[in-house]
Order: sequence, then structure tokens, then C-alpha cells
Amino acid sequence: MFLDIEASKDWVSVAPIAKGWSSDRKYLAETRDGERLLLRVSDIGQREAKRKEYEIIGKYAKLGFEMSTPREFGVCDGGRSAYMLLSWVEGSDLEGILPGLTEKEQYLLGRQAGAILRKIHSVPLDPADVPSQTKREKKLLQLSRYEASNLRLPNDAAAMRYVRENIDQIWRKPPCYLHGDFHPGNLIYMRDGSVGVIDFNRWEVGDPYEEFYKLESFGTEVSVPYCIGQIDAYFEDSVPDGFWAANAVYVAQASMYSIKWAEKFGQRDIDGMIARAKAALEHFEGFTRIVPCWYTDEYRLRYHTGGGAARQEERES
Repeated sequence: MFLDIEASKDWVSVAPIAKGWSSDRKYLAETRDGERLLLRVSDIGQREAKRKEYEIIGKYAKLGFEMSTPREFGVCDGGRSAYMLLSWVEGSDLEGILPGLTEKEQYLLGRQAGAILRKIHSVPLDPADVPSQTKREKKLLQLSRYEASNLRLPNDAAAMRYVRENIDQIWRKPPCYLHGDFHPGNLIYMRDGSVGVIDFNRWEVGDPYEEFYKLESFGTEVSVPYCIGQIDAYFEDSVPDGFWAANAVYVAQASMYSIKWAEKFGQRDIDGMIARAKAALEHFEGFTRIVPCWYTDEYRLRYHTGGGAARQEERES
């Protein structure tokens, strides 16, 4: 498979990577000089989509934060596959590191992540990439698929009603480039204590506020201080009311639909999504509130060192 990748002539080892839900086949390659690289291989039918992904990664790579940067794109496996070669971000998965840190350290890492996400959303949108429609109809269709399934939660009516009655709260912001899967599982804790970003394969153009519902799905179970820090830094310590209304729609919709989505992966993943959905219902009190209970002044005062001081630590990290 790798012989027709020119760069492979300098590799001394190639090891498969099993982590993640991506359909890409992923490998860690190491060169004679000891450099480590990430190889992502996909079916040739995805060639143009992957070429676009590679182009978008190139845009993000100019923003000045640590990430898996583009090295090479092409065709391999005798023309049956497309590949992209990216730099390897050295460090440990942030989701595994966060629980062992102090609350202040968790919060400040969240602030680093929030500042990075703000940069990603600042990339000028090419006119050709502006979507012709919003995702409101798609979100409602997904909710209907969940509603018709045999995987429903017994107390889901209020969440579904909230989504349907407030669907116009989403896509009020101008669309922008998104990471698409921004949460601690796709962030790296580097040796110098900074945050690196990986896995851009779910990038898309959309509502910037959609980027945040995965804090509820995959963030709060690891670190509430991190989640608070990401929100605070992204909004430069002044969260607009419109964000909370939109975020609650995204969280409610994703909490329900993710159970149905996980069906193709098996019972273990279904059970995980059910547990997350139950947690969301609790955090939003059955979606009778739009600000989750974990984002409170008490918590913020506990973690926050002051906007200016926190931003100074971000710059120094």
C-alpha cells in the first residue's frame, strides 16, 4: 500500500492507529531521522473530499497554534486509495490528562482551547464554501429518526419539544469554518503544557455555536473547569445570551439523536450515548433552563484568576 508514496522511502516503521470513529485508515510512520508522521488513507472515491480537507487543514495551519500540519497529499495503493501525510503532534490525549490536574490548570487549558477555537472560526470564508442553506431541517429530520426508533429515553418529550420550538435559535451567526469535532479527545497536552489540535476530518462550514455542544457530550464528564474555560476564553469573558439559547438546542438535539447514531457501532456505544443524554437532561433540568447547571458564578469564581491574568497566562504558555 505504501510503496507508491514517495515519502515512504524514508520510513523505518509504520504502525496502525485504532483509535477514533473515522472511516480513514490511520498510521503512525517514523522516518530514519526519528520524525513521526500521521498517515491517513481513504477510499479513492473520497479523493476530492479529502483534497478539500487537506486544503482546509492548510488554512488552519497558518493560525499559529500547534496542530497536525499538512505535508503531502496524493494517491496510493495502486490508485485504489487517497492519502494525506500530516505532522505528528507529540504529547498525550488531553482527555486523559485533565482529571489529574488541579482545577485551575484544567480551567486554563480550557482557556487555551477556547482561544484556539476562536482563531479557527476567524479564517475568512471562501465565497465558494458559503452554504446555500442552514442545518435546521437536517437537525429536525435527525430528531424525527430518533423519535421513530426503539432507543428512546422515557423522559425525552421536553427535550424534543425544546428543539422544535427553538430551532430558529441556531444558524443566526454568519457561517464559518469549523473544526467539527472540537473536544478534549481531539486535543493534545504537549510537553510544554500547551494545547495541540488533531483530527480535522469532520471539518465543515456552519454555525460557530454548533462547535460547543460536544462540551456537554464529551467534556463535562472529563473536566467541568476545562469546559468553563473554553467558553470564557472563546467569548473573551462575556458570553452573549444568544449563545446559550442556541447551545441548548444543539445539546438537546444531539443528546437524543446521538443514541440513534450510535446504533451502528453496537450496544456499548449506545449505552455511552444514553448516559450522556441523561446527564444533559440533568444539567439542563429537562431543558427548562438554557444555561447548564455546571456553568455558574460559583464555579467560574473558583476557577477564574481574572480575565486579564488568565489571558496573560495563555500568552505565556
